[in-house]
Amino acid sequence: MKNIYRSVCLLGLCVLIATGSTAWAQDASGKEHKTLHHPAAETETVSDDALDYDLFDEFENGTRTDQVSDPLYPFNYAMYVFNDRLYFYVLKPVAKGYEAVMPIPARRGIRNFFHNLMFPVRFVNNLLQGKLEQASDEFGIFLVNSTAGILGFNQVAQKYLDMHTSQEDLGQTLGTYRIREGFYLVLPVLGPSTLRDALGRAGDSFITPVNYVEPWELEWGLRVLDVVNRTSFHIGDYEAMKKAALDPYAAIRDAYIQNRQMQIKN
Repeated sequence: MKNIYRSVCLLGLCVLIATGSTAWAQDASGKEHKTLHHPAAETETVSDDALDYDLFDEFENGTRTDQVSDPLYPFNYAMYVFNDRLYFYVLKPVAKGYEAVMPIPARRGIRNFFHNLMFPVRFVNNLLQGKLEQASDEFGIFLVNSTAGILGFNQVAQKYLDMHTSQEDLGQTLGTYRIREGFYLVLPVLGPSTLRDALGRAGDSFITPVNYVEPWELEWGLRVLDVVNRTSFHIGDYEAMKKAALDPYAAIRDAYIQNRQMQIKN
């Protein structure tokens, strides 16, 4: 079943790239772009052609000239509410209990372990982006931390060799190829994303080691441990953001889009 899901996601990624190639060809032939603006979802009805978007960015002096649309606002807002409740009623209480019983050195070690485990994703996407120096650093860090750092629980390379990883993924790689976000998308449990990033996440799943752990109970146990452990370091951050924002949904959406655009530029 997992292999079928991955195959479907890969097919979707191919369709996205193929559609983007068509858009690029049309642009080269002089066809005018359609610029999408974010709809005021509370007052406007989303038409079917709102999903008709060009997949390649237009840049002017290195700056985006349009915005990411949110045509799936009703669905996205429902998923935002679901994730919000999931955080407050499940994830936060579990993370607080976990934080109370797990010493911070152990939590840091677990965080380091999962960060080291994601080496293939960072390494491959650095190569795909032509960042050979960063890819070399990733390989060296993984080698040192997996051996001297005992499976990555200790970040020896970062502490003693002044080496640093770069957070690269397939969504960013597609962005460097000027493939656009598509539209904003909120995923259940996973949170804010875009069509491009969601398909990128699916592509990265092929080289994510935890996805190949057997049996499936152990795989999901590792996933839950990773999420709960990471959350234990950030309890209160989400609450503070909600309190400061007039519209938390819009604040999360805009912050996500801006952060992803900055990551791609860097």
